[in-house]
Amino acid sequence: MFSIEHEFDSTVITLVDEGSAPLGEDVVINAFEECITLEQYDPRTKTMQKITLSMSQAQDLAAALDLPEGVYTLRRGDETSD
Repeated sequence: MFSIEHEFDSTVITLVDEGSAPLGEDVVINAFEECITLEQYDPRTKTMQKITLSMSQAQDLAAALDLPEGVYTLRRGDETSD
């Protein structure tokens, strides 16, 4: 399950783990104009962990989800294997 909310300066997507136990903590994705952040609560340290991706890294991640194993460089929207 997931939710999508549009805030003033970002789009917030929350991913809720619905699989079998043990369940993972919710993942909150904030899509800003200049970057994307991923946040997840870590119950071991009782802190919120944050990862920031540049827009280039986010585009690479999106492309990687649909490609087989290999090393790639994105060029003008085309995936090419190196």
